Amino acid sequence: MSDIFREVDEDIRQEKYRRLWDRFGPWVIVVAVLIVVGTGGYRGWQYWQETQAQEAGDKFMAAVELSESGNIEGAIEALDALGEAGGGYPQLAKLRVATEHIKADRKIEALEAFDQASRDPSVEASLQSIAALRAGYLAVDLEDYAGVADRVEGLTGEADPFRAAACELLALAAWKAGNADDARKWVSAIENDTETPAEVSRRVSILSEVIRSQFGAADGEATGDAQ
Repeated sequence: MSDIFREVDEDIRQEKYRRLWDRFGPWVIVVAVLIVVGTGGYRGWQYWQETQAQEAGDKFMAAVELSESGNIEGAIEALDALGEAGGGYPQLAKLRVATEHIKADRKIEALEAFDQASRDPSVEASLQSIAALRAGYLAVDLEDYAGVADRVEGLTGEADPFRAAACELLALAAWKAGNADDARKWVSAIENDTETPAEVSRRVSILSEVIRSQFGAADGEATGDAQ
């Protein structure tokens, strides 16, 4: 008798499974197909992205080789063509174009190119900061203190990785402008920062002596003649 009951139970379970399959089976198949198609599409997209990035990298290196061979105009043209390329190469190309203008002794064009890159929202924040800093170096020779400050003062925050270089630029620009107070302020910011790189500290130490020699000691600052 127990065998009969087991067979009846088995028949009932099979009938339930059949009804469930009849009801939900097509949806299971649809979901499975979507998973397969979606996975394949994603893999295909990944491959396409990698291929595009590799092609952009090859073009970028070809532009660098043109530059190194002395063909600066050809390098700039090749770099400009990377504007719609894959990966991060369009951003790198913007900075490299500015560098090419420097190599061609076109500082104004280089300054404009770095300015554009530093203010371009499509460029990563770290590259924007680098572009602003490079623009600041050019602005020291081409513009006044305000022009330098406009570009790099935003990089002087306590957590900014470029703060030492930015403060050094501001100190130098202020000194060139005859602005002793601001020059001392930025020199102090560097001297009081325990994470200032050694080479920056050495340069700023020399600048500090030049400022003291030219403008005298700041109010309340100890001098070598003090007793």
